[in-house]
Amino acid sequence: MSTWFKVHREIFDSDIWNDVTTFRLFMYLMGKASHQDGVKIAGVELKRGQYLRSYRKLAADLAYKEGRGTKEYSLRTIKKAIDKLISAERVNVRETEQGTLFTILNYSKYQGSDDDEKESVNTLNQEPNTNGKRTVNNNKNAKNARINKNKEKRHKYEICDMALAELLLDEIRKNNSGFKQPNLEKWASDVRLMRERDERTEEQIKYLITWSQKHEFWQANILSPAKLRTKFDTLVMQVKQDKQKAKSNVVQFNKKEAEDDGYNYGF
Repeated sequence: MSTWFKVHREIFDSDIWNDVTTFRLFMYLMGKASHQDGVKIAGVELKRGQYLRSYRKLAADLAYKEGRGTKEYSLRTIKKAIDKLISAERVNVRETEQGTLFTILNYSKYQGSDDDEKESVNTLNQEPNTNGKRTVNNNKNAKNARINKNKEKRHKYEICDMALAELLLDEIRKNNSGFKQPNLEKWASDVRLMRERDERTEEQIKYLITWSQKHEFWQANILSPAKLRTKFDTLVMQVKQDKQKAKSNVVQFNKKEAEDDGYNYGF
């Protein structure tokens, strides 16, 4: 039995329409996403609009014929396309032991049946008032209700942000194995703010995460990306001071952490 899925016309006005690779990837994820809750893949129970797949397998899935052979996208190209979809708020991703879990944002909005939409609108447009009569609301109210639902707060982040959030958690737990599980999506969102708003590089953030968790004082004070963001400039100054002290052989405390590893972090 053949199946199908719907695509909203607004995609022709979106940025991904002009990027063939990103467009192909989005269409593939949309078509492969579970159309109902409860479907299991590799032991993972999916919700409607979710799909479980590794980056490497996606690269193979999207391979195409070129001449007499077949060309496959590089993992870097796949990651770049996924990052674009995340930035465009088309998908969310979460790493699991079984692979990457992709969630199509607003999946129900695009894939809901016409009957479901009409029923939803009719329900919103006709509600009993206190006198037992039916009161009719216009379509604008129904539309606003759906828009407000879709605007529920979401944490925005990219794969690199989640990786850095998980790195900080791992480093903290090396010092305190009983550290409570945080909201990693919130942590990843704070890392994104450091990159985008504060213009910190991934390398700088990674360096200060590992450095702070080896520092006798800062390991007890930097316990979240939000705190790292607040104290970022202070930590940079501390790193510079430690490096200078190590070079001048005045103070050897934390010399190992302060030594230059050959990479220019900008501080």
